[in-house]
Amino acid sequence: MDEAHHALRGHLEDFFQGHLVDCLPGVPGPVEERVPGFRVIRIGPGPRFRGWVYVSSGCASIVASHGHGVEFVLTARADDWQHLESMTMNAYYHAGPPHQRLDHGHVVPIGRPWFADSACDRYLISLPYPFGPEFEVCTWDSGHARILWLLPITLAERDLLVNAGLETLESLFDEKEIDFTDPYRPSVV
Repeated sequence: MDEAHHALRGHLEDFFQGHLVDCLPGVPGPVEERVPGFRVIRIGPGPRFRGWVYVSSGCASIVASHGHGVEFVLTARADDWQHLESMTMNAYYHAGPPHQRLDHGHVVPIGRPWFADSACDRYLISLPYPFGPEFEVCTWDSGHARILWLLPITLAERDLLVNAGLETLESLFDEKEIDFTDPYRPSVV
């Protein structure tokens, strides 16, 4: 494991004190071609967050600009293999050609419902609001990673984002007080 992975794991262990933190390989497949050594750091429920948290590890090292890279976080009610698949898929996509780089405000299709019968079928790349700014940046000697949130959204929410902007959509999320770990939550639109 490289310096970035060790720094990220330490950052997460410090942030999620009292939670079980482990490291899993991504879903087998072509991700290894683009992000060799890709891992998902999984954090179990605990005092800081009642659900499960998944954080990519490897994107920041592979797709970095002047020592700055991006990793991704996904939150969920239950531990499920589909979350590893989603993290792996997003890492593979992000580490592809430059036009595929994911950043704040982008939307990426999941290719299926987040869970069976869920209307959420894409991720909004957002700031990690559930955890705050102290979570968002992880630093190490030769660089840093910004951790962005994969927030599951519906097609109608994506359409609102396109037509009215990110701030409008995020304001609606706040106003409706969405449970972002609920795959069956109603659309805010």
